[in-house]
Amino acid sequence: MNQYETVFILTPVLSDDQMKEAVAKFRKVLTDQGAEIINEETWGLKKMAYAIQKKSTGFYCLLEFKAEPSVVGKLETAYRRDEKVIRFITVKLDKFAAAYAEKRRSKYAKKEEEEA
Repeated sequence: MNQYETVFILTPVLSDDQMKEAVAKFRKVLTDQGAEIINEETWGLKKMAYAIQKKSTGFYCLLEFKAEPSVVGKLETAYRRDEKVIRFITVKLDKFAAAYAEKRRSKYAKKEEEEA
């Protein structure tokens, strides 16, 4: 199993509940295919560098997971079929990127802990 990281941008016209439903849908696509979700981050509504489909903002979400290579194709097909998704990218993490992601996760968790 390889480790992957996917970031997708959802349309800004969604309500908070609709955004969470969309993220849950993609999480379910992964778990149904036997993927192990390592980390999930919702970065919130952010301004994009350039307009996509006449929208200048979007909800950014990140999912880190371990899965077989065939799962990525099924996930990206689900992205393409959902009109809520503006853009997406999925990358395979090598051992150095995976180590960096682990370090970033622990730093993010520590920051969340301090805010609570």
